[in-house]
Amino acid sequence: MADFGGWLMPIEYPGAGVLAEHTAVRERVGLFDVSHLGKARVSGDGALAFLNSMFTNDLNRIENNKAQYTLFCNESGGVIDDLIVYRNSDSDFFLIPNASNTAEVVRVLQDQASKKPEFTGLHIENLHNGYAVLALQGPRARDVIEKLGVNPTMDYMAFSHVTIAGRDVILCRTGYTGEHGYELVPTWGDAEHVWDAIIEAMSPFDGLVCGLGARDTLRTEMGYPLHGHELTLEISPVQASASWAIGWKKEDFQGASVLRIQREEAKVRTLKALVSQDRGIPRAGMQVLDGQGNEIGIVTSGTFSPSLKKGIGLALIEPRFVIGDEVVIDVRGRKSTTVITALPLSPSHVR
Repeated sequence: MADFGGWLMPIEYPGAGVLAEHTAVRERVGLFDVSHLGKARVSGDGALAFLNSMFTNDLNRIENNKAQYTLFCNESGGVIDDLIVYRNSDSDFFLIPNASNTAEVVRVLQDQASKKPEFTGLHIENLHNGYAVLALQGPRARDVIEKLGVNPTMDYMAFSHVTIAGRDVILCRTGYTGEHGYELVPTWGDAEHVWDAIIEAMSPFDGLVCGLGARDTLRTEMGYPLHGHELTLEISPVQASASWAIGWKKEDFQGASVLRIQREEAKVRTLKALVSQDRGIPRAGMQVLDGQGNEIGIVTSGTFSPSLKKGIGLALIEPRFVIGDEVVIDVRGRKSTTVITALPLSPSHVR
């Protein structure tokens, strides 16, 4: 167990461990308790226009009962948080921010809404302790949902309100592993009952409960950013190679002017994937060097990849370095050779 975002979280579960949990998700199915993730709601007339002026992505791209990955930037282009927005209607949105950022996301939204007369009637509330979040991920996740008596067929990033083990649950085709999967959002009081039902349903498929250790190796193999590592108040979405989550055609949104300059000038360091060519394992904070020993970047995340059996990492590197280039990681004074590689590092079944 370890502290994570103010919550006591499992790194791994007894009897398995990170490698076994990682393999279960890639080959079968795994279940994560990620109830530390935040929950909030923005509702009322003008909710759509308000959130579109705050978040980078364009909520007009999705229909009701669809979810969208987006980023919440400050005026300098730094990332306050990255989050999933569930669109119930153009006047009702459910948000899932990161654990430690929820209070700040809600505070900034409330503050910004209060400054604009057309949005002062919005209801913005922190529901962090009202709901749990359970992530069922892996090639057999669909079979588990079906065994729970729910039709598992839905488009990626779609969600619906279903009943599981007699409890009301929001079921969404999302995840953070790169595998086919679902995230289930029951009320806090129903969470344990729903968790137990999922455990029973995934038993025939040799599923495992999984902790943050496997969650980190899985997301790093896919190149998915983690707030505090690839996304911070100092690292913009453009730098984090998350430009696909920006609605560039929108007239304006918070941080837009800085992000547009970064995109057009293409001078900032951007996120790239690394694979070690020796026994070295990249770790956050390590320097990335060119062949002459000059510092050209910094590792933001790194781990041992159970899928590749090699050290892998994500790093902010100068834009002149491209896929296939060989660079060096300074591993506590020892030079470890790595190669810039395309993402994902592990095959994705998500779409």
